[in-house]
Amino acid sequence: MLDDAAFYAANTLVSDRFLLTTSFNLHFSKPVKGGEVVAEGKWVSGRRRVLVAESRLVDAEGEEIGRGTGTFMRSRIPLSTLPGYSDPIEGS
Repeated sequence: MLDDAAFYAANTLVSDRFLLTTSFNLHFSKPVKGGEVVAEGKWVSGRRRVLVAESRLVDAEGEEIGRGTGTFMRSRIPLSTLPGYSDPIEGS
């Protein structure tokens, strides 16, 4: 969940290439007691080839239970070549 949330936060800045996770650090601060867990992600820095994003897990009581920081790199793979990323007008 942490990697996905950070990945999609970084991915909001990249519309033409697939992003690759090059590193990801996890820090868990307390166990999950039960209930729904939500992952939140946000972009931190970088816009060209390498981007940094962070994420956090919040439990049902609104308390942070984990945090992650990731580095993501633009790949050479155009998004337009991947299933689900093609132009919606072309796919109709």
